[in-house]
Amino acid sequence: MPETLLEEVRRAMAEADCLATPAVVDQAYDRLAEEITARLQHANPLIFTVMNGGLIVAGRLIAKLNFPLETAYLHATRYGHALNGTLLDWRVRPTQDLTGRTVLIIDDILDEGHTLKAISENLREAGAAEVLTAVLVHKVHERKADAGMRADFTGLDVEDRFLFGCGMDYKGYWRNAPGIYALHGH
Repeated sequence: MPETLLEEVRRAMAEADCLATPAVVDQAYDRLAEEITARLQHANPLIFTVMNGGLIVAGRLIAKLNFPLETAYLHATRYGHALNGTLLDWRVRPTQDLTGRTVLIIDDILDEGHTLKAISENLREAGAAEVLTAVLVHKVHERKADAGMRADFTGLDVEDRFLFGCGMDYKGYWRNAPGIYALHGH
C-alpha cells in the first residue's frame, strides 16, 4: 500500500537531521531583533512579510522589535526558472505608498536569492528610499543570484541541504517546526 502524504511528512520529520535547535533559533531571532532595532528604530520602517515562508519568521521577529513600525505583506514568485530575476508573478502586490520610505523585507531563507532580489528591485522602482532584507536562514553555496549575495540581516548560516522548519516547508508541511531541519539524505 503506498504511503500517504501525511505519513510521508511525519516520517520526514522523524528521520530529519536537526541543524539548528529551537534554542539556537531563539538566539538568532534575538540577535536579528537587536541588529534591526539598532539600524531602524528611528527610520519609521514599513516591514513586508514575504508569504508564505516569511510568515513564521516575521511573526516571531516583529514581536521583538520595540519601536514604531508598519507591517504589510506581499506574495510573489518568479516565473519558472527564467534567468531574468525581475520577472515576478505577483499574487499580492504592495498597495502602500513607498515614496521615500525605508522598507524591510522579511523572508525565511536566502537560497539562490532571485525572488528576494526581484522583490527588492521592484520596491525600489516603486519609490522606496531604502530597501533592506532580513532572513532567518542563509543557505551556504555559490549559486546566488549575485556573487556573494547576502541579506542585510541574517540569523543563521546553514549548509546547502533540503531544509524545513521556521517557515520553510516540506511538501507544504512543517513550516511550524521550531528548529531547522534537513531532510535525511538530502
